[in-house]
Amino acid sequence: MRTSAYLRLANQPPPLMGYDLFSEDRPLVEALRREGATERDEECAAFGRLCGGAPLELGRLANENPPKLRRDDEVEFHPGWHELLRTGVEHGLHAFPWADTAPGAHVARAAKFMLLAYAEAGVGCPLSMTYSVVPALRADPELAAEWEPRLTSRVYDPELRPAADKAGVLIGMALTERQGGSDVRANETRAEPAGGDGYVLNGAKWFCSAPMCDAFLVLAQAPGGLTCFVLPRVLPDGTRNGFHIQRLKDKLGNRSNASAEIELREAWATRLGEEGRGIRTIIEMVVHTRLDCVLGSTALVRRAVADATHHAAHRVVLGRLLAEQPLHLNVLADLCLDSEAATATALRLARAVDDGDDAFRRLATTVSKYWICKSTAPLVAEALECLGGNGYVEESVLPRLYRESPLNSLWEGAGNVNALDLWRAVERHPESVSALLAEVGLAAGGNPRLDDAVSRLRRELDAPEDAAYRARRVTELAALCLQASLLVRHAPPEIADAFCATRLDATGGRSYGTLPTGIDCTAIVERHRPHADAAPTVRPSTAG
Repeated sequence: MRTSAYLRLANQPPPLMGYDLFSEDRPLVEALRREGATERDEECAAFGRLCGGAPLELGRLANENPPKLRRDDEVEFHPGWHELLRTGVEHGLHAFPWADTAPGAHVARAAKFMLLAYAEAGVGCPLSMTYSVVPALRADPELAAEWEPRLTSRVYDPELRPAADKAGVLIGMALTERQGGSDVRANETRAEPAGGDGYVLNGAKWFCSAPMCDAFLVLAQAPGGLTCFVLPRVLPDGTRNGFHIQRLKDKLGNRSNASAEIELREAWATRLGEEGRGIRTIIEMVVHTRLDCVLGSTALVRRAVADATHHAAHRVVLGRLLAEQPLHLNVLADLCLDSEAATATALRLARAVDDGDDAFRRLATTVSKYWICKSTAPLVAEALECLGGNGYVEESVLPRLYRESPLNSLWEGAGNVNALDLWRAVERHPESVSALLAEVGLAAGGNPRLDDAVSRLRRELDAPEDAAYRARRVTELAALCLQASLLVRHAPPEIADAFCATRLDATGGRSYGTLPTGIDCTAIVERHRPHADAAPTVRPSTAG
């Protein structure tokens, strides 16, 4: 086996592992403190050290050994998957802020969710849905009282048995159907009353996320219209509910996680919320899972940037480190700008949950989900190219990140769905628009390009003509104005100025590595590069 010393002699960077993912991410540390979770520093650093070790290898194993369907209601996972999910549950990433009243709980949870997603993104699905279902369940105090103690437990118990017999449970969702997709009003699953709040469901779901969970939120057509239900996999008497897995999806990425097509046959479920108000009931869950889409994409971006900057700091080409070569440095700094902006935005959104600032978080989360998740794939592709041919090889982990990179843009409403939500907010929730503009306005006068962009945004929002046609452009501009405002207020000047010059103006080009002259690229890259391995690189001789 080739040792790290051999690799350095062979002009190969040492493995990037065995270090504190949190403390080596300066923008994340600063955002955590700024957004109200200062006292969680050591807690996050300890988790960062944990995730920078064994979980990196467990993530690889879980992806190389994807889940298998063993019978029509059971899925078999690699042990590495269970260990990663156990890590997430034992550290409360699935629900601890709902039971933790200390300041900054949602911000700390966001940081830790990103750290685990850095190691492996697949387990984020059941953790995210369980986190997001709690506020939805609170629409029914009786159901919340029944489920919440087990949802907020830090006990991981994958055994298939009645939820009432378990100390800890996880909840997934099954909303979309073959004929409707994101148009959930087209759902054809039927729900027939069975006494009290109980119903019997029959139908099929085209996409069931995390089918190994203990229960699911399901939409179905009740006599009063589209309604939300809680459907357990195992009934209280120990018999299995009418939940049948037809097949597991063969996905582009997210390979460690199971997603399924399911059929419901006489499946018993409990109504959550009023009949006919299923979308209103489920929307609270969707807002929180959209936040986790932002967190997951930000983690992917961070890992891609960490790998690219680490490689450049150790790889010698034509007698100089890649990190010393002007054009390569331009590319790396350009990547770092988006990583910093995503990190600042992600934790600001999490603070809005801590603050109960619903007006801000609803629209700000939607526009940020659109832009950060949409821009992840091209960034990961560029980071892969920074490693040359090595980046195209599975051992580098960049191919896995690349396959993963489009997912969060699809999950919880693809790009068009989120972009059109902006105009729904303009029409139905003007307080959300005002809150977003007020946040952006906190940086007024800090950068002329940002001031100009905000003026453009206001004009766009005030013009109803062709609103749907312009939805992506306006949503992108809103997200960039929010990011720029955060950077102008909180980031080093070289980062804020470069971001505004290239994201809000036409100074830069359409691809990464087109930053204008006069930017301190070295300072930007050093701020984002992990300093995990300080051992000197042995440079090959350039003689003769």
